[in-house]
Amino acid sequence: MELRTVRYFVAVADAGSVTAAAKLVHITQPSLSRQLHQLEHELGLTLFTQINGRLVLTAAGRTFLPTARALTLAADATKSAAADIGAGRLQSISIVAPAVTLIDVVSPFIATFGPEDPMPSVSELHAGQGYGALERGADLVLGALPPSADLAHSWVAQLPIYAYVRPQDPWARHDTLPLEDLAEEDLLLLTPDAHIRWILDAAMASAALSYRSVKEFTSSQVAQAVAASGRGIAVVSDDARFGLHGLRIGIPTGSLRLNLYAVWNPRHHAAETLAEFARSLSTYVVSHYGQDVAPSR
Repeated sequence: MELRTVRYFVAVADAGSVTAAAKLVHITQPSLSRQLHQLEHELGLTLFTQINGRLVLTAAGRTFLPTARALTLAADATKSAAADIGAGRLQSISIVAPAVTLIDVVSPFIATFGPEDPMPSVSELHAGQGYGALERGADLVLGALPPSADLAHSWVAQLPIYAYVRPQDPWARHDTLPLEDLAEEDLLLLTPDAHIRWILDAAMASAALSYRSVKEFTSSQVAQAVAASGRGIAVVSDDARFGLHGLRIGIPTGSLRLNLYAVWNPRHHAAETLAEFARSLSTYVVSHYGQDVAPSR
């Protein structure tokens, strides 16, 4: 059974006559009739019958038609996908990123997509996973660590790490909380395997400081919720929640930040498309959060 013959069957069923279908598929009427008979012989089914001079589907033909239509549509989709792959285009894109990045960066960016953009699927990058998700089928991974030299990447943004306090906290009158003062507060931190915690710990070690009081959380949203209850200062990188006031964390070189990288396999068939996607993401983040988060050039 040839796909072309199945297409002829669908064309005749849709057109209602061999004559009309022959014009649509650009073959002669006798040739189309022979092809239909050959298909019926191969399937062992009678697909059409003549009633009052009109060609109509038999019960077997009506039952077979959805399967035949699905087959032709699948073949068209397969051909289109192959063309996209050959041209370096993406029909869909699989993105892996930390939970906070998915909520505050990726999701708002996806909301700007139009019909011509690839269909996204997203999943969470858990602490310690690195960029191994690329080997498991992800197209693009967003992470805070510089990738190895064998991976392609784009520096998307340098996002501030915030110390969140309640509006009534004395520090809420300020924009920046120096690291040495932060160290003396009751802190609500992410667990040591989180990238934000690595950055904060490194800054503390560099300044020869130690924490006075720490409670640890696996969720930055929960850390903010506890801060809103008056139990301490949450140090996270996500957007403010629960009416909290965000303070930049002052260090000698400016303020504490998390670098966000978009990383992909340079041998990906759509590597150039992924690079453009990463640039568009960076442009969106900068337009959303301000020029202050733009990567240093």
